[in-house]
Amino acid sequence: MAAPAQPKKIVAPTVSQINAEFVTQLACKYWAPHIKKKSPFDIKVIEDIYEKEIVKSRFAIRKIMLLEFSQYLENYLWMNYSPEVSSKAYLMSICCMVNEKFRENVPAWEIFKKKPDHFPFFFKHILKAALAETDGEFSLHEQTVLLLFLDHCFNSLEVDLIRSQVQQLISLPMWMGLQLARLELELKKTPKLRKFWNLIKKNDEKMDPEAREQAYQERRFLSQLIQKFISVLKSVPLSEPVTMDKVHYCERFIELMIDLEALLPTRRWFNTILDDSHLLVHCYLSNLVRREEDGHLFSQLLDMLKFYTGFEINDQTGNALTENEMTTIHYDRITSLQRAAFAHFPELYDFALSNVAEVDTRESLVKFFGPLSSNTLHQVASYLCLLPTLPKNEDTTFDKEFLLELLVSRHERRISQIQQLNQMPLYPTEKIIWDENIVPTEYYSGEGCLALPKLNLQFLTLHDYLLRNFNLFRLESTYEIRQDIEDSVSRMKPWQSEYGGVVFGGWARMAQPIVAFTVVEVAKPNIGENWPTRVRADVTINLNVRDHIKDEWEGLRKHDVCFLITVRPTKPYGTKFDRRRPFIEQVGLVYVRGCEIQGMLDDKGRVIEDGPEPRPNLRGESRTFRVFLDPNQYQQDMTSTIQNGAEDVYETFNIIMRRKPKENNFKAVLETIRNLMNTDCVVPDWLHDIILGYGDPSSAHYSKMPNQIATLDFNDTFLSIEHLKASFPGHNVKVTVEDPALQIPPFRITFPVRSGKGKKRKDADVEDEDTEEAKTLIVEPHVIPNRGPYPYNQPKRNTIQFTHTQIEAIRAGMQPGLTMVVGPPGTGKTDVAVQIISNIYHNFPEQRTLIVTHSNQALNQLFEKIMALDIDERHLLRLGHGEEELETEKDFSRYGRVNYVLARRIELLEEVKRLQKSLGVPGDASYTCETAGYFFLYQVMSRWEEYISKVKNKGRSYEEDMEIAEGCFRHIKKIFTQLEEFRASELLRSGLDRSKYLLVKEAKIIAMTCTHAALKRHDLVKLGFKYDNILMEEAAQILEIETFIPLLLQNPQDGFSRLKRWIMIGDHHQLPPVIKNMAFQKYSNMEQSLFTRFVRVGVPTVDLDAQGRARASLCNLYNWRYKNLGNLPHVQLLPEFSTANAGLLYDFQLINVEDFQGVGESEPNPYFYQNLGEAEYVVALFMYMCLLGYPADKISILTTYNGQKHLIRDIINRRCGNNPLIGRPNKVTTVDRFQGQQNDYILLSLVRTRAVGHLRDVRRLVVAMSRARLGLYIFARVSLFQNCFELTPAFSQLTARPLHLHIIPTEPFPTTRKNGERPSHEVQIIKNMPQMANFVYNMYMHLIQTTHHYHQTLLQLPPAMVEEGEEVQNQETELETEEEAMTVQVDIIPSPTDTSCSQETPAFQTDTTPSQTETTASETGASSNPEAIPALSETTTTVAGAVSSPAEAYTPQDATSAPEGTK
Repeated sequence: MAAPAQPKKIVAPTVSQINAEFVTQLACKYWAPHIKKKSPFDIKVIEDIYEKEIVKSRFAIRKIMLLEFSQYLENYLWMNYSPEVSSKAYLMSICCMVNEKFRENVPAWEIFKKKPDHFPFFFKHILKAALAETDGEFSLHEQTVLLLFLDHCFNSLEVDLIRSQVQQLISLPMWMGLQLARLELELKKTPKLRKFWNLIKKNDEKMDPEAREQAYQERRFLSQLIQKFISVLKSVPLSEPVTMDKVHYCERFIELMIDLEALLPTRRWFNTILDDSHLLVHCYLSNLVRREEDGHLFSQLLDMLKFYTGFEINDQTGNALTENEMTTIHYDRITSLQRAAFAHFPELYDFALSNVAEVDTRESLVKFFGPLSSNTLHQVASYLCLLPTLPKNEDTTFDKEFLLELLVSRHERRISQIQQLNQMPLYPTEKIIWDENIVPTEYYSGEGCLALPKLNLQFLTLHDYLLRNFNLFRLESTYEIRQDIEDSVSRMKPWQSEYGGVVFGGWARMAQPIVAFTVVEVAKPNIGENWPTRVRADVTINLNVRDHIKDEWEGLRKHDVCFLITVRPTKPYGTKFDRRRPFIEQVGLVYVRGCEIQGMLDDKGRVIEDGPEPRPNLRGESRTFRVFLDPNQYQQDMTSTIQNGAEDVYETFNIIMRRKPKENNFKAVLETIRNLMNTDCVVPDWLHDIILGYGDPSSAHYSKMPNQIATLDFNDTFLSIEHLKASFPGHNVKVTVEDPALQIPPFRITFPVRSGKGKKRKDADVEDEDTEEAKTLIVEPHVIPNRGPYPYNQPKRNTIQFTHTQIEAIRAGMQPGLTMVVGPPGTGKTDVAVQIISNIYHNFPEQRTLIVTHSNQALNQLFEKIMALDIDERHLLRLGHGEEELETEKDFSRYGRVNYVLARRIELLEEVKRLQKSLGVPGDASYTCETAGYFFLYQVMSRWEEYISKVKNKGRSYEEDMEIAEGCFRHIKKIFTQLEEFRASELLRSGLDRSKYLLVKEAKIIAMTCTHAALKRHDLVKLGFKYDNILMEEAAQILEIETFIPLLLQNPQDGFSRLKRWIMIGDHHQLPPVIKNMAFQKYSNMEQSLFTRFVRVGVPTVDLDAQGRARASLCNLYNWRYKNLGNLPHVQLLPEFSTANAGLLYDFQLINVEDFQGVGESEPNPYFYQNLGEAEYVVALFMYMCLLGYPADKISILTTYNGQKHLIRDIINRRCGNNPLIGRPNKVTTVDRFQGQQNDYILLSLVRTRAVGHLRDVRRLVVAMSRARLGLYIFARVSLFQNCFELTPAFSQLTARPLHLHIIPTEPFPTTRKNGERPSHEVQIIKNMPQMANFVYNMYMHLIQTTHHYHQTLLQLPPAMVEEGEEVQNQETELETEEEAMTVQVDIIPSPTDTSCSQETPAFQTDTTPSQTETTASETGASSNPEAIPALSETTTTVAGAVSSPAEAYTPQDATSAPEGTK
């Protein structure tokens, strides 16, 4: 197999290059935002830039990137656009900028929305240009740019401005482009359309000729574009050289067709036009398809287009077609062809009289139609309205191959989509893994198109929705598998031995050479299938490895996925592997097949089952695993071997590779999606259209639901009647009791319920009354019945004073329907979620609620808050592996709950025993739950009833006493109710059965992560799991498909879903789900969560608008991204928010970091960016803060790239290690990983110095800015980031403050200074990193000296020791002035090429004087172990070395050993 060429990565220009560019000089003159005096608009500038910079460089991304980044579109192009100045260069420049914005994944249409007047004129000119002759004014490359622009327009139908222009191209009048016979046929099929068609004709007649001509041009636009494309396609030769411009044009055109077919609004009328143009037939017969290399991607795109043109959907109604309906359509086509043949073509009688199944395959159709002449074939086609009628005595202009393919492809039997899916292997093979059109490399630039499905706003049907997600999920997993295979196999170093075999020169932890491989079972196929039900094989390996690695291999569990690999290296022993060159040809990889572990075999060849009993100890190193192979793949491979004589793949494997368990659940998720597609997906009716992106987006809001609930018990939501009134501003609150003393929570509120349909009213007064009524809430305080005499009987209470928007979110969550809550950072999303859960639990005790989150951490936070509310813990259950991290002694996992039930049962039976004793009843009532039940019925209830009848009518204090008595009885009754519920655990003997019973019957609130739901759907449905409500936290971080699967974890009841509420809480302005491959993330939009899509479609949201996490000044850095986000009162009032940050002048600051030793960012591996200057600066500030007295655990260090994270961790290990004076920061991690967490002080390194990189995604910026509560200090190259249009709102505030760090070294922590006050101590300005590093070093030494003197006074040591300590101090004070500090710093930090910096272990030097620092670690014998830090009471010189001086040798490469993914 030919290895694909390694693609080139687009190298972003450096700041100095940007400044030197011609474009930048023009920008500074004409449109740069920071320039005050700009030159007037000059059209020649646009012409020059287009010709000299864009066309001359052949549309080089680097040039266009520079232009777009300089805000060319916003501040020059569109701002000055008008019909008068419109020209080719102007149009093309705008299109290039918009396409670049889409490539960079930043909002593109904002500037057009602000100034929409000239957009219609602009758009019409684009259409005209797209149809221009290719050898005319617009070149083919330029027309490809226009096609891409049009594709972006068709995919942006949610933007009103775009929709208004595009609609005219794709509505019913476009059928003007059909041939007349076909038009008549289509109108005949749907009588309603004829009425519309006649109406269109009438309206056209009323138009003036010019407008009519314009309208006709727009309607025929797509038909003409198709004809133009066909002429370009036909000009591609079969074997002569072809320009790549033609190929790219054809690829982009097919991409546009796919996108039009894959959206219902565009497909509805266009599909008929496409079918009438016979585009697919022309494409499949074209020379481009036959050109193996150039036409590879084109063929893949064509297959996608073919799939969508024949998609199982009714174009007009948008309803999904069942398999039976598709079969009927197929039979109708064949029989109409047979009738035509019978009536008009005597030579086809045999065909006409045959049964359908005999003639609907490609072979038989070719047999019947092949012998016919071209003219006859044309007549058949025209009879079926596929071609215009052939005039008498004239020959057809179409060639026979085309006519035959037209009839055959239209009438051949198609395999159904679901059958295709079921026959598809789930594991990727080498053909897919290294095909870069399907699984692009990490260097995907966004330039070309790919044969990948896209996730946009709308989907055709649920099947289409699941299928696109299925394919993307499969390919994203394939990308990760490719990385794992390349890593493991290259570590094993396969070389060719002298005798032509394979020899492994290295070893890999995750892969082992296979000693023996045999297929042991191929089970018979099921009826109606042609693949075996199961294929099993034995794989033997030799585990002659370290014990812990051996344990990992022996620990492979059932259902773990492994990969079997065949390598046949051609390189001789000792050849070095080069990661930059194609992988396959270097290692000689031939085959890859997936398998699933069944288990390891014991000495007797039996599978060792997973279970509680200990595993047998096996002797020797040889281990055999029984594995399941993919039956579909096995069948395909065997067919290929038998029919084509290919070699048997299963006799060649020589490597087995395993993967990390956390990343290895792709097969289970894919099986879940496939199972969903094989069952009738029953999504609730009120959700169906919204999920597909159609209809009224607010139709599932509670105000429009038919089953809206009028009266709700808000339980402990409100703290007082005043809180309640403040929570409903603009409403009239009527309390049912007058006495203020009785107006105490809990409250029941009756809301005015209005039916969705409005009535016409004539009387204005009635309308006023109606609005008055709609604003009135009836509030009824009620008393919770006494629960018993003991303190633990009292209910737990909510203590949070919710804001009115939080109350609206809680109200919406309690009502049926879809509730979407947008929760900006620090607005109390989790508190709202917990209150909704609690209120549903109390209002609807018979309903069950499912909680789904993205991470275990979020689930645990939710659980900890739920436990603090009035919810009986026997009703809580936590599924999955994350329950270990819950900060509580209680175990909420399945088995933990079983143990709780059994322990509780014993406690309650003890209570029954006490009660029995106190009543003096003989016998053993507390033996089982059953006996306790009889005791309650015959002994307790009879006494209670007798008591009730006696105490009636007993005077005034009766009610109070009765309340206490009833409370005591409720306590007793609850004991017996619980025992009745626990009775099942007596009948069920095994832990598994008991845990299943808890899951299905007992638990009312069940929590799991979205991954767990996807993995375990099959098991849950099989158990009969049921639930009524779903609450999703972190909904904007969950993949589309992982959000959808939890809706379907239960079987439907009578064909309907029992789901009543779906509450999604998230924040689409923060980071989306993590997608490792850039192509899937950008091109396929796979990072779009369902939550984000709903927001884009226009589903109503409740936006929480008061944050209580950060200082108001810090909140201003990100609140511009949200609808009026304000602060809770305590942010201004509490002392911690009003006090300044000790030792620092500002509460937030952007600190400019220039190149250090001539180096800014470096990139040792793809996307593994590092910046040594910033890393050292960040660590120096951290040490400074700790030395002032800040607790180290209140400081977190964040960065935007993994490479920098590793670098900072290494520097911290070397600079401060486990030093008790400093400590380690709470976390050193990436911004992406820290989402959902917070800390008091955040130090942030932005790393990049050449291009803004992925911080240009505003969502990442919002997360980065919103993690700090009290202080945020950002280290970055200011000149780069301040020019970025998307980041302006935050960076304009940051750059308003000085860009050098301002510190107050003499102000200890904590301080009494108020935030914003001028300090009484002296402020020192730090100009750069070397100065800060030396300053901290001296500060530390000074601290050591004072500590040392203090110890000496305590210990009264001899004076000689004091003198020695002073000598060291004198050496240090010589470095005080900044100039000296600078020179010393340059002298003592060796360059990265210095011999003292080995690649593997950086030198760790402990000597303190400048003269000594140039000796290497090996010369001084210094230890690089951070644990070797002495206690403070030891002599000064040793402790001084514990914080290594800035003289330490350190290179950026030191931390590159362990890259963790891409970013």
